[in-house]
Amino acid sequence: MRDWNGKRYWLIGASEGLGRAVAECMSRAGVEVIVSARSEDRLQELVAELPGRASYVPIDVSDPKSVAEAVTEVGDIDGMIYLAGVYWPQPATQWNAEEVTAMFDINLTGAARVLGHVVPAFVDRGHGHIVLTGSLSGFRGLPGAIGYGASKAGLMYLAESMYADLRKTNVAVQVVNPGFVKTRLTQKNDFKMPFIMEPEDAAKEMFEHMGTDQFKKSFPTAFGLMFRASQFLPDWAYYRLFS
Repeated sequence: MRDWNGKRYWLIGASEGLGRAVAECMSRAGVEVIVSARSEDRLQELVAELPGRASYVPIDVSDPKSVAEAVTEVGDIDGMIYLAGVYWPQPATQWNAEEVTAMFDINLTGAARVLGHVVPAFVDRGHGHIVLTGSLSGFRGLPGAIGYGASKAGLMYLAESMYADLRKTNVAVQVVNPGFVKTRLTQKNDFKMPFIMEPEDAAKEMFEHMGTDQFKKSFPTAFGLMFRASQFLPDWAYYRLFS
């Protein structure tokens, strides 16, 4: 089990939904949390509500200058959790270039911008903890999920590659792949979302995983198993079922 008391963690994308709930879990566990997002008002509200030591640093992960300034302001940390994400449900037949590009730029490239500062610092220091947030939608192509599913698939691959390179160091890498979580993003969906979770329940699953030495967790369990099993289906069967 990981010792949380007195540790400093930077949570990026913590102003709403799952990120906000994870910040609350960590604060209750004795972690000093630094929360970041674009909305300074929401960050101020969150810091005021957290039970433990907390501060905020605004960040725009699509802007390299903003990322560099935030890294300097945050200072030394024990861990970083990337929860930032944007989402628009969208099939390829209704391609919106601005929205698709934004999903890549925030969900994937934004993480790379932050990691470009955090990973070298952790490697030089000889310890650190990195947690990335993937998605069950990243396991295999889904209808109506261009941009989002692809960006999450890239983030999951990034976590896997980092884990392969860093697993014999003291820099821990983990990835969590949630299913549907009830947030302002999933409110955009006009279809039934199986096994949809409240943010607090999803945050509990995520935080419990973070306390282990396991690399990957996909949840809810039954839903996650279905997506992982889908990787073994031949294309004709997969697209007949999932399209």
